[in-house]
Amino acid sequence: MASSIPHGARSTANQVLAGVDLSRKWILVTGCDEEIGFETMNALAANGAHVFGLANSLASAKSACDQIGPRATPVECDLSDLDSVAAASQKIRGLQVSLDAIIASAEVASPPTLRTRYGVELQFLSNHIGHFSLVNQLLELVRNGTGRIVIVSSSASVKQAPPEGIMFDNLDGHRSYEPMTFYGQSKFAVALYAKELSRRLRRRAIAVNSLHPGTNRTSARSDLFHALRAMSSTVQQFMKSVGQRAATAALLAASPCVTGITGEYWSDCQVAKGNPLLNDGELALRLWQASMQIVERITNAARTSCTIGRTQGRRTLIY
Repeated sequence: MASSIPHGARSTANQVLAGVDLSRKWILVTGCDEEIGFETMNALAANGAHVFGLANSLASAKSACDQIGPRATPVECDLSDLDSVAAASQKIRGLQVSLDAIIASAEVASPPTLRTRYGVELQFLSNHIGHFSLVNQLLELVRNGTGRIVIVSSSASVKQAPPEGIMFDNLDGHRSYEPMTFYGQSKFAVALYAKELSRRLRRRAIAVNSLHPGTNRTSARSDLFHALRAMSSTVQQFMKSVGQRAATAALLAASPCVTGITGEYWSDCQVAKGNPLLNDGELALRLWQASMQIVERITNAARTSCTIGRTQGRRTLIY
């Protein structure tokens, strides 16, 4: 039971995995060059797991994995580029290993101005659609009965997401764009995806959970960081180190303490109360269908472009 888990807000990734033998385990981590992803990967590898570290560029992935050592394999995967996602998925499938866990940790956070790709706002595309496509392409590799999928969400999924959860009529930001609202929407989307995926994978007994990692003491948002520095030490003590922020992801990916628990939203290594809309099955299904349509539209457009290119190339040779 979740209530018996002997870890909490002050626990670190290394502490939640203390004594856990992960030898012969294969685990994939996105955002391996980002703080939470790297710390999670490091703790897993330190306990014997072999980790696939994914980052936007091969150079970034290799730099992070080199710091871990031979138990980490770098893979290029730009989550805002579905061709890159497909190539990464193909490479991992080609290695012919079973995955014990997938940790979707990478994120794009609050670009100050609207950025889009494929007609989709960048945070929704990278944080949700990219992971949606990657994880779904790798599901066949995840072990039945013991496999785990961990999606890093955020408290923004509760506090900053739009009231309706997902603005299906504004996914490109054409009506309006507010950075934190779109960040909250993307983080709610990944949590809702985890909820729906947990339902779809129950027959395979694969656990799927989402989580809020906690507030970083060295937040990249400088305005927030400086404001927090002015607060009392009482408030600042609730902020977390990188090791503490990685703890819940490490726990859900590999600790025996959470075996059999699925479909939950977590914070501080415990089941927590997420956005009430996570319990809306119709909304989850609508998000799944909309996500599939976006992926299919992008994939079909890419195939058409390639076909036209090959045809034009042949015509050039003929004429």
